[in-house]
Amino acid sequence: MRWLQSLVQQQRSEKNDMKFNKKRLRFISDAVKIKQGSEGVLYWMLRDNRVQDNWALIHAQRLAMKENLPLHVCFCLVVPKSQLSTLRHFSFMLKGLEEVAKECKHLDIQFHLLHGAPGEVLPGFVSDRSFGPLQWLKDVKKRLPKEIPLMQVDAHNIVPCWEASPKLEYAARTIRGKITKVLSDFLTDFPLVEKHPHTATRTAKPVDWDKTLASLSVDRAVGETEWAKPGTKAGMAMLESFIDVRLKLFDTQRNDPNAAALSQLSPWIRFGHISAQRVALQVQHSGRTAGVSVASFIEELVVRRELTDNFCFYNEKYDSVEGAYEWAQKTLKDHAKDKRPYLYTKEQLEKARTHDKLWNAAQYQMVSEGKMHGFLRMYWAKKILEWTSSPEEALSIALYLNDRYELDGQDPNGFVGCMWSICGIHDQGWGERPIFGKIRYMNYKGCLRKFNVAQFEKKYCPKNL
Repeated sequence: MRWLQSLVQQQRSEKNDMKFNKKRLRFISDAVKIKQGSEGVLYWMLRDNRVQDNWALIHAQRLAMKENLPLHVCFCLVVPKSQLSTLRHFSFMLKGLEEVAKECKHLDIQFHLLHGAPGEVLPGFVSDRSFGPLQWLKDVKKRLPKEIPLMQVDAHNIVPCWEASPKLEYAARTIRGKITKVLSDFLTDFPLVEKHPHTATRTAKPVDWDKTLASLSVDRAVGETEWAKPGTKAGMAMLESFIDVRLKLFDTQRNDPNAAALSQLSPWIRFGHISAQRVALQVQHSGRTAGVSVASFIEELVVRRELTDNFCFYNEKYDSVEGAYEWAQKTLKDHAKDKRPYLYTKEQLEKARTHDKLWNAAQYQMVSEGKMHGFLRMYWAKKILEWTSSPEEALSIALYLNDRYELDGQDPNGFVGCMWSICGIHDQGWGERPIFGKIRYMNYKGCLRKFNVAQFEKKYCPKNL
């Protein structure tokens, strides 16, 4: 066993009396008490596909124990008919869930894989046993019998979204103080999810995971990645290697795409295979021990990441130019008709066929490896604004490419990354220039000053260009 896994198991066992902070929870239903004669407590797993370090499952188990009831976990498998439904994403997700199901079985927790939209399959599943996004939550609430309590636990953010702020925040500077003020209340150790003492009379159907993956109508042209293995164990191994090798470089080299300085944890956090809270706890602990500054990493992991959730939680137009600030919408509109130096189609951009070798290299890395360095993500999206006919088209193409190829795509981080680059979200107005207006500008020369561009181009630029 790796040192981190061993240490974390010990920490969980020692903190088994850790209280659940009720501010992590909000009731969606009017009913708040479990009714007499219920046959179990059901945890609907959505964003956080793991057993341990999961406040939602911790709370569900404690509730079930208090009521002497069996514990069930379910995941609703939905495959939208879309080019964004790829083997890359669904394989990573299902293989992580397979690990969850095995761990649940070991702990006498029933794991159910349901096929279909939550609003359609969950209410029937719950009624039979008597016990996404935000729209899914509304659908389930609408169709659930009134006497069944439905509660939501934010197990994804360290400070729950509704506790960090009651409104849409303007920028990192406006949310930072709100998060840091209460961070110590929420950045605590986790208790163990343990073997469940109450056995279910109705057990879950076994899942043939290989058959399930093979049966999905997904785009298999976007395949699995070599570097990122799904599941909690692989995520913890990546965290361990970050602490051992890359953390000491993060503070000074995080903006260099050629340096191995980043955590690389975004896919596992995006699919909830590991907890951001666990990452923060271990990085802080190891930073203190090694005398390494971790403030810049915690800023990105906690403040910046939770700011993106705030944006998507409080702004229904989080993936549209209409969701931008008024100043940004005005400046983009004022410059919408400006002459573009180059115009590329979605297909040309997808195939990395531009005049810019650095852009092509970044795009090629994303298509082939399912990742792109954070600094290059900004440059990449801003160039799409510069090379397409309108801000609306630019945003649409950037989101499509990000969500189709990035392993951590279809997530608030990606939505806000594109909105920051193209629409100035969480940024300020800069000196006015053609096409961009007052949106922050980035160019190739700026990249040359930042890092060895030729080295990156040599490694990733498609050979046929």
